[in-house]
Amino acid sequence: MKKRIRLLLLAPLLAFLLAAPAVCAQEAAAPDAAPPPPAGEIAETKSLGDVYSQGGWMMHVLLICSIGTIAIVVYCFVQIAPKKMAPRGVVSSINRTMQERDVHGAYALCEENPNSFSKVISAALLKVNFDRDLANKASMEAAAGETLDQEETRQMLWVNYLNVFATLAPMIGLLGTVWGMIESFDQLARGASEPQDLAGGIGKAMSTTAGGLIVGIPAMFFYFFFRNRLTAIVSQIQKDASFAVDVLSGEIKLEGKQSEEG
Repeated sequence: MKKRIRLLLLAPLLAFLLAAPAVCAQEAAAPDAAPPPPAGEIAETKSLGDVYSQGGWMMHVLLICSIGTIAIVVYCFVQIAPKKMAPRGVVSSINRTMQERDVHGAYALCEENPNSFSKVISAALLKVNFDRDLANKASMEAAAGETLDQEETRQMLWVNYLNVFATLAPMIGLLGTVWGMIESFDQLARGASEPQDLAGGIGKAMSTTAGGLIVGIPAMFFYFFFRNRLTAIVSQIQKDASFAVDVLSGEIKLEGKQSEEG
């Protein structure tokens, strides 16, 4: 009985010892999991500097366009803003002096707070004449409208530069594309038909195309963004200036207007 129990306990150990050599032989005969790829087939990773240098001299022009775009975007964010062009505190202060018909006080406020709204009101105040009907309102509105058009044109000048870069950058990229393809075809004409012989020209073509789009797409977006923003601000300035002129002429009482808004 004891011998039988010992045989039962030793059976798994004997099975393991018999199977171990066969497993080792199979592992030795099995091929490696993944042989290393040949050196020529290893994919090369390119940095942004490599792509820039591959594009040639046209990438320098695109870099200048990108710097100009960034500078104008920053300028427009600072200058084309309601707080910059028509601060609500200045608008309220000028309206109070208009209600009191204090032309000199209103003009002094405009000189102390230079912005688009104060320039519009300053031009209107120069036409004030209390001896005429409604303090010469028609002339005041005409002067205010002309000054507002000048302010819109002055700010729109910078916004239009974004449109210039948005149009110019893709065209430079397209020029680089054509130039790179010309170089590739020149290689073919010399009898160089291997892929590596054509890679230089095609790489230049793709690099300049990508660079032009990278500069042109944001420039186009910000052009429409700031154009619409400027239109909205100018519309609000026109409304505020018209209200201030109406207050000065006596057509609108400031207290009554404030009670209606409240």
